[in-house]
Amino acid sequence: MAEQRTEYWGTGKRKTAVARVRLFPGAGKYTINRRELNAYFGRETVRMIVQQPLTLIQEQDKHDVIANVQGGGNAAQAAAIRHGITRALLEMNPDLRPTLKKAGFITRDSRRVERKKYGRHKARKRPQYSKR
Repeated sequence: MAEQRTEYWGTGKRKTAVARVRLFPGAGKYTINRRELNAYFGRETVRMIVQQPLTLIQEQDKHDVIANVQGGGNAAQAAAIRHGITRALLEMNPDLRPTLKKAGFITRDSRRVERKKYGRHKARKRPQYSKR
């Protein structure tokens, strides 16, 4: 008989942010870098991004989330945590894949900041044109 696991891991990434996420049965508590969700993320929209996968499958009060995240900014870290939670949920229950895929949570958002080119102010911004 197969042993029932209680803890599931997922690694999420976005831009330069990397999140290691642990998901286990609980009361819906989020701990990010040893701080509570509301203490770590100030903006409500960013907190909502973190909670999206569990809210989508209507199990937000059935799982606790512990995440260690580094790199990137607020929004990138939140998206990385969301990606990690999604991967942990898929490990827990592969039948959730179509639901999470349709919402776009499975795909890693691979967009990055374009590098600065020489002779330019930023990646694409040109120097000011002078007619005379």
